[in-house]
Amino acid sequence: MRRKRSIFDLLREYLEEFEEATEELFESFSEKPSWDPESHSLEPLFDVSVSSDNVVVTADMPYADPKSIKIRGVRDNLIEISADMKVKVNFERLGVPHREGEFSCFHCQVPLPVPVDISRAKARLTKGILEIILPREKGYPIKVE
Repeated sequence: MRRKRSIFDLLREYLEEFEEATEELFESFSEKPSWDPESHSLEPLFDVSVSSDNVVVTADMPYADPKSIKIRGVRDNLIEISADMKVKVNFERLGVPHREGEFSCFHCQVPLPVPVDISRAKARLTKGILEIILPREKGYPIKVE
């Protein structure tokens, strides 16, 4: 005869699954720090949005020197952004007094969800926010016989 599972068994299983999912979530956040103390660089926060014509990348780069910003197409679906800072920033200034390190530049690689035409890209820095507009690569019509 098969024994019915009690509500407590079900709750225990549910809590174990919830705990595993929570641990996985926190591990995914801690995979990679957003700074590199060896190169003295910070990875800026960035967002990628896609429209029918463009891919728009916005990156939070306070203190970036506009003259030093470099945007390089690594592949048709990956760009690299780097810039020097006008002011060196340390952890204490960021509100993290228990860490040591000083940062003088930004650097990140941004994966793009669709291929883009990097040769027609446009960028501007406004109040510490870098906006990069990348036209999507156009497909070619294929004639069907």
